[in-house]
Amino acid sequence: MRVGFGYDVHSFIAGRPLILGGITVPYLFGLKGHSDADVLTHAICDALLGAIAEGDIGRHFPDTDPRYKDIRSTTLLKNVLTRVREKGFHPVNIDATIVAQKPKLSDFIPRMVKEISDVLEMETARVNVKATTTEGLGFTGREEGMAAYAVALVEETKEK
Repeated sequence: MRVGFGYDVHSFIAGRPLILGGITVPYLFGLKGHSDADVLTHAICDALLGAIAEGDIGRHFPDTDPRYKDIRSTTLLKNVLTRVREKGFHPVNIDATIVAQKPKLSDFIPRMVKEISDVLEMETARVNVKATTTEGLGFTGREEGMAAYAVALVEETKEK
């Protein structure tokens, strides 16, 4: 068994949809980034890559590469899953936290869990997503952007 930790942050920007966990969340702002800027999925990618000692998503999908411009982060997550499997592992569970003052996300979390578990080919009971605020403190509290943290547990595949 191996554990990986991921963290990501993006600032808000007008004129772009807000994508979290692979789904569109209605809000006044989206997140600024080279890809779709899905802060939650990016943190999960980093956690999985960390668990297999393969760096981070910036190493594998650099924002200087036009191939990744506006790419769906769930596509990146699927690619990370392939890397996890190539290294002889499979994901066991994911636990993630979105940090945002707004919008309120509780109604959207079940769909995020479903999307992430589908991409990772895992049971939904093995993917946990939660959201919290910072009680008005810091850049998330000032509603300047969002952050996400994720932990991933992977296990060596028996057929190795």
